[in-house]
Amino acid sequence: MELIAREVDPGVVATAGPRYFGYVTGGALPAARVADLVDGCCSRAHEFAAQISNLPRCTVLNDVVINQVLFRFADDETTQAVLASVQASGEAWMGETMWDGRPAIRVSVSNWRTTQDDIRRTVAAFEHALADSG
Repeated sequence: MELIAREVDPGVVATAGPRYFGYVTGGALPAARVADLVDGCCSRAHEFAAQISNLPRCTVLNDVVINQVLFRFADDETTQAVLASVQASGEAWMGETMWDGRPAIRVSVSNWRTTQDDIRRTVAAFEHALADSG
């Protein structure tokens, strides 16, 4: 949240009294509650990056600053096969992207309901897909 506070208009994050993020949340959530929701997504992204980086031949490619994790496996074919397998499993959805001319996987934790168990299950889906890929 410190990054957001530095980058956003100080009047939005430092106003005395209740300030509401109607556009962001579609209604009447106080800024402090929105900050909690964003913090939760950011924390889950950090947890995901820490856990996924423990898988064999997996490299996290970015500094996890907010809610996105970019990673790949040792070779392009494995990265694409593992991603397709996890997508087909229905456990979680994430997209393929290109990083330095090579396929990578981008996970964005954007649902405030994402739990630590969701992160563990998603990493387990990657672990199983990686084992199945050879």
